[in-house]
Amino acid sequence: MKILNSVVITVIFGFSSLFGATYTVDKSHTNVAFKVKHMMISTVGGEFESFEGSFELDDKTNQLKALNGEIDVDSINTNIEDRDAHLKSSEIFDAEKYPKIIFVLDKIKADKAYGKLTIKDVTKDVVLNYEFGGTIVDPYGKKRAGFTLSGSIDRREYNVTWNKVLETGGVAVSEKVKLEISIEGILDN
Repeated sequence: MKILNSVVITVIFGFSSLFGATYTVDKSHTNVAFKVKHMMISTVGGEFESFEGSFELDDKTNQLKALNGEIDVDSINTNIEDRDAHLKSSEIFDAEKYPKIIFVLDKIKADKAYGKLTIKDVTKDVVLNYEFGGTIVDPYGKKRAGFTLSGSIDRREYNVTWNKVLETGGVAVSEKVKLEISIEGILDN
């Protein structure tokens, strides 16, 4: 029985290595950023500083086959402490109740990434622009791969609805949020 189990495990890992390679997201070379219109006249940005994930590339085609990522909501940083506290509060992200934002890739088709994004326990299909950066072996002998995802979402679809109406018309914060995610991964050995 032990021999049969060993054979099955070897076959599974053998097939996996034939068709794809799994990379761990390198946190020090990855950026999870966003931008939103403020007061209808300017754009304000920020990023999440704590996240983790992995992705799989087809070894022959360098096609992205899988991507799973988790973002810690409490790590939001807009460089304004009071604003960050408000974003984490129950009025907006409610980080205590909903500590994670999750993305799972469904497929890549041409230059589009189709996946499911979960914010505040609401999961919606999203389509993001996908650009593959390439693969390289770094000076330490580790294989790396990189790509970007970008696009926009309507935050109201995820129950992120806080806003204020301005006296001059319009609102304090746009419903549209632009996402700009640059990912670099290191091949798991």
